[in-house]
Amino acid sequence: MKNKTWGLVDSFFDKYDIVDHHIKSYNDFVENRIQKIIDITEPITIENEKGNYTLRTGKIKIEKPFTKEADGSKSMIYPTEARLRNLNYSAHMYLEMALHDNNSDEEEELEEVYIGELPLMLKSSICHLHGLTDKELMEKGEDPKDPGGYFIVNGSERAVVTMEEIAPNKIILERIDEPEDRHAKAIVTSIKSGFRARITLEYKKPRKSGVFLRISFPYVPGEIPLVILLRALGLSTDQEIITKISDDFNFQMYIADDIQVSEKDLKLDSELMAEMTNEEREEYLRMAAIKYIGNRVAKGMTEEYRIKRAEDVIDRYLLPHMGIESDKRYDKAIYLAEMTEMLLQVIEGQREPHDKDHYTNKRLRVSGDLMEDLFRVAFSSLTRDMSYQLERSLSRGKELSIKQAVRSDVLTENIKHAIATGNWVGGRAGVSQLLDRVSYMATLSHLRRVVSPLTRSQPHFEARDLHPTQFGKICPNETPEGPNCGLVKNLALMCKISEGFEEEEDQKLVNIIRDMDVEMID
Repeated sequence: MKNKTWGLVDSFFDKYDIVDHHIKSYNDFVENRIQKIIDITEPITIENEKGNYTLRTGKIKIEKPFTKEADGSKSMIYPTEARLRNLNYSAHMYLEMALHDNNSDEEEELEEVYIGELPLMLKSSICHLHGLTDKELMEKGEDPKDPGGYFIVNGSERAVVTMEEIAPNKIILERIDEPEDRHAKAIVTSIKSGFRARITLEYKKPRKSGVFLRISFPYVPGEIPLVILLRALGLSTDQEIITKISDDFNFQMYIADDIQVSEKDLKLDSELMAEMTNEEREEYLRMAAIKYIGNRVAKGMTEEYRIKRAEDVIDRYLLPHMGIESDKRYDKAIYLAEMTEMLLQVIEGQREPHDKDHYTNKRLRVSGDLMEDLFRVAFSSLTRDMSYQLERSLSRGKELSIKQAVRSDVLTENIKHAIATGNWVGGRAGVSQLLDRVSYMATLSHLRRVVSPLTRSQPHFEARDLHPTQFGKICPNETPEGPNCGLVKNLALMCKISEGFEEEEDQKLVNIIRDMDVEMID
């Protein structure tokens, strides 16, 4: 039995590497995600009385690591040299750019501009060690049994640990037990191309006369009544809001009460509405709801700007995974209506809330995902700095030069600082850690670590417990003692993290199933 078991383990590691989850994720980040971030970033536009320009971007090119010596010469750098000389083992990035004069019909040719350095994961596809034999690795001063999957910054080996989080783009229902009042939440962490927007729909009995259902999402201060947001999204009439949410009479009464209370917030002119046609009344209600949101997001501005800003916030930051185009508003309204019915079912005991510790409701974010977050923020800092440099050159009457406008240390330092300190975007700390080299087993363990974002000072008894769904995925024995117990975990020996895929591929899968004449049940 023992021989058969270890034969299975050996055959598993003949196909997969022990840090495959980090290396494959990083390769995907370098080969696909960086370009995607650049493509979806809004182009820089500069407008003033002296000119009107737009900066276009093209393909990114990433060169294998090299270092510049004091005499100006370039030489290839390998990880051993980076460790010994306290250097960064990083790749150099070049981006195609062109500054187009909007008043001219001529298209400027794209030119390659150096934008900064990207810390490089050892054994990834753009690493010098990739594909080398054991003998070649020893010639380069490397241990052939070293798995890679970490970075070298300022000569220190830094491992980016896998982060555990609630599954994105999925409704998670939660009941909050309170002695007197019924209280529940429905939460969606909506992710679109790495941008994260947390949408929280809450049912709570108001202390005074007020609405039961309130919703919060990014860039809108506080909470707003759900029915007002549904009106702004296109469900204008009372009947449409009530029927889209539920056919259950009890649930419809909840919504009807909220509609009556929220109408006071909209400050509707009943006399004016009485003279309108049905279509005019629907548009009037929709605009009143948008103005209400506009007063929250751009208070004190002109009415035109408030409306524009409210529509922009709804499109961009409310359920962005469904799309950021204005024609997706109705789909978002239906999604929120279904989410509301699920929440009311939890309140009435018709549906059980979700178990947040169940591994179906969790996802693991590995190096490529975390580096994507970091690169997005660093690249947006670079584009802001470029915009400032170009505007300054234009105001001083200088000739515009893209190469002079790009300060490569902006991108380099943002990324390098996060990996060197472990302080990541989004206020997270300890994402990258000094690689444990106490023993070979300690190194392998560190590279397969999974960390929960929950605070260590709170009990979190259920989160620390060994959940049945962790069987075969998480090691039941390896966890530290003390405050980290159960929150810092390690992957099981033969656990393989499957890779996520884009919505387009998801739709391809649905189409294949339909072609097989399998009945689809919504």
